[in-house]
Amino acid sequence: MNPIALRQVSSLTLVTLIFLAGCRAEQSAIPWPEEIWATSTPAAEGINSEAIESLVVDLESGEYGLVDAFMLIRNGKVVADYRFTHDYAAIGSEYDTTNHQYNYDHPDWHPYLRDTDLHTLQSVTKSITSIALGIAIDKKLLGGVDTPVMPFFETYAPYVTDARKESTTLEDFLTMRSGIQWNTEGAYGSGIHSTDLLEASDEWIRFVLDQPTDTTPGSRYEYNDGVSVLLGKIMREATGKRMDEWAQEHLFKPIGIEDFYWKITPDGEADTEGGLYLTTEDLARIGYLLLRGGEWNGLQVVSSEWVEASTAAVVADIAPENDRPDAGYGYQWWIPDAENGVTQVFAGNGYGGQFLLVSPAHDIVAVFNGWNIHGGGNRSTWRALQERILPHVDSIQ
Repeated sequence: MNPIALRQVSSLTLVTLIFLAGCRAEQSAIPWPEEIWATSTPAAEGINSEAIESLVVDLESGEYGLVDAFMLIRNGKVVADYRFTHDYAAIGSEYDTTNHQYNYDHPDWHPYLRDTDLHTLQSVTKSITSIALGIAIDKKLLGGVDTPVMPFFETYAPYVTDARKESTTLEDFLTMRSGIQWNTEGAYGSGIHSTDLLEASDEWIRFVLDQPTDTTPGSRYEYNDGVSVLLGKIMREATGKRMDEWAQEHLFKPIGIEDFYWKITPDGEADTEGGLYLTTEDLARIGYLLLRGGEWNGLQVVSSEWVEASTAAVVADIAPENDRPDAGYGYQWWIPDAENGVTQVFAGNGYGGQFLLVSPAHDIVAVFNGWNIHGGGNRSTWRALQERILPHVDSIQ
């Protein structure tokens, strides 16, 4: 069996597979961004320019709330790149002004890191962690997705456990079917959400491990930030490197990402549930890597098998959450659109309006960064690619 131990899945459409095969056959024809991306116009790349202009007008007007950046890439070229300025110091002053990395209203930390272009990704961090984990599996430093996870935490015993928790696999964690109880009642910042309690804790790993099991692992989807924290610890145990160090060497550097910031938790681990900051351009590189099946200019950074499995709706028919009609969830990736089990769009999704959206069938990567943690706007950019752009895109020839 393949060491990844992947189930038989098909997340790419036939046209996508043909497209990727053509890319490999004509490698020199693919634009690969170096320090900057190649640019073009929407019309030159088969996108109705008026549709993009109309969307930008609505982004500027506040229809979508506080949006900081919108970048659209087709055929490997940037066809739209817009930045919007908001006075986050003034906005944050209406709330708690404590300077702390988990105070989401402090302008030193959110949405930009101090005076840089590094933007918080929040839970898009989970999706990037999944890629890094896939690389470790490709390198045979970590077993397949059916690997039991609790042996990685033997040094934390005793912790709250039962026989069900001991049977949990890596795939159960990746697909948010851990069985570990996680209170999601009340919004983030309410003080009762389990993630609020986690971020106030001095021992993140133990905090998560001490949560009781409320369902059989693998049986029910329940979004759990703590499980993504445990994935980071598993990676450290498997590779000997903290997640930020591993990702820098094996993921970021090969695709040209030089500048990033990753929050470190009180117990010394990289915050893999939401602590990563990237520029908008570099977040697009992550999407482009997966769009190209894990390949970057002739280098297979992560296996195409991992990309395909990660972006398939392993868990289908998730109930709508925050007005998002989600089709399903893969290995820390959202599948907002699928037809007959075939992925049409996959996405990284972060608190406040961080969305990395990829449409393989249209050769498109879209990035929206924002900071709508207190509401605002009449619509979410979560659906902007599908509703405002894809209907106006020519098919791949």
